[in-house]
Amino acid sequence: MKKYIILQLVSLVLAATMFSGCEKFLDRKPLTATLDDLSQGGLETQALGLYGSIRNSASSPWIGDGFQSIPWIGINGFRSDDQEIVSDPGAAGWHATYDNFQYTKDDWAAGLYWDKHYLLIGNCNTILQTADSLQLNDAPSQINVAEAKFFRALSYFDMVRNFGPIPKIDFRVYNATDANIPKSPEAEVLALIESDLQYGASHLPLSWPDKFAGRLTSGAAQTLLAKVYMWQSKWAPALATCENVMNSGQYQLVTPYWAIWKTDHELCRESIFEIQADQKPGDGGYYWSWFGTAQGVRGSDADGWNLGWGWNTPTASLVNAYESGDPRKAATILFSGQSDDPANGGYGKTVPPYTNALYWNKKAYTSDAERTASGDIHGSYFYNCRLLRYSDVVLMAAEAANELNRGADADTYLEMVRSRARNGNSAVLPHVAFSTQAAMRDAIKHERRVEFGMEFERFWDLVRWGDANSVLGSLGYQPKNHYYPIPSSALSANPALVQNPDYP
Repeated sequence: MKKYIILQLVSLVLAATMFSGCEKFLDRKPLTATLDDLSQGGLETQALGLYGSIRNSASSPWIGDGFQSIPWIGINGFRSDDQEIVSDPGAAGWHATYDNFQYTKDDWAAGLYWDKHYLLIGNCNTILQTADSLQLNDAPSQINVAEAKFFRALSYFDMVRNFGPIPKIDFRVYNATDANIPKSPEAEVLALIESDLQYGASHLPLSWPDKFAGRLTSGAAQTLLAKVYMWQSKWAPALATCENVMNSGQYQLVTPYWAIWKTDHELCRESIFEIQADQKPGDGGYYWSWFGTAQGVRGSDADGWNLGWGWNTPTASLVNAYESGDPRKAATILFSGQSDDPANGGYGKTVPPYTNALYWNKKAYTSDAERTASGDIHGSYFYNCRLLRYSDVVLMAAEAANELNRGADADTYLEMVRSRARNGNSAVLPHVAFSTQAAMRDAIKHERRVEFGMEFERFWDLVRWGDANSVLGSLGYQPKNHYYPIPSSALSANPALVQNPDYP
């Protein structure tokens, strides 16, 4: 598969230097890779190391735990009305914390989330300071700088949405106390994110040769930038950025919809950025990830369905949200006691009639053959996390166009996504013609919910739309629950920090 190439390159450069914190790079000149097929800048080693840093495995000293492991799944998923953690009786605390909004300042997952995001930010700042001090202005080095700026922006966007005002550390940390600074206003952090991604959009390539499959592109930077604009209701730049990506000719909506979630479609034309993972017997444990295993069906060895932890299951509310006949329902949800539906991405098996969860995430469902080949039949450690994909760009364009009173364009873009979903079956998902801005707004909200079911978009959509109180209030959500409390561990480490309001 294509994904293995960039993973192997990351492994080789990490043999020269490991990313376990910014202090590892103090007073050191940048190392360079020695691979003949790398057209590298002076920071290639460190830049490629960032791709391993967001995946939890032996190559990333657990940095990835903050990006697509259980803290990330919980904080970005369980708080929506579509996802929950109910299948594991030992996870009652997680259910109360995230599903029912009973936040705690001493939550170890939030503390890990905070620490690992700032650790990656520190690695990015080290690259940027090195490039600046050595005046590395050649084109390959500018690409390395753009990669570092993208990962810094990704980290800060995660953090500012979750915690609000946070310390803006945009400099290299030489001593731990250098990072003991107060919070910066949310707008200031968002301005840094925009600047970083604008640089990435200008300096990252449109595409890469196959040997660099999955490496960051201009399209990835623009997609994340569009999400940042949408978060702030900056409709005009959001629409322009989305349309740039759409007009680039690099991406398309893949059919059928269920194929996106299969390993043979990782890094497909709909993929804009994925956190890549792999596991094979004897590979040294450099590439694996918790992402797939954390969400696998929590069954038993006896019936052959011990596929993971079941730590992200659909709610009845999501199940009932789909229109009649919408193929995305069967592509997103496994039903206890029913066939896995081979016509929609299943493998011809029947899920046992479990009661610990009635529904399971089919977007993290892999085959027996794949798990056997990985050397562990009880998990999908090889499964990529689809972080940015093209249909998000199209639906962001539809929403932004509608808010700018470009109803015809909103109609066109919404229909692109619905047409792909119906896959030629005219009996389902009828065309939603523009009538009023309010009606189109509601249609786009619905479409985002079902298009991105189980994909960690729903909570943030509800917050930015101002709908979180009305939709999540019955689950315990209050306005203060938009922000998570600053973890106690972070407050102890940085005396300049103060707790978020409403969390004494």
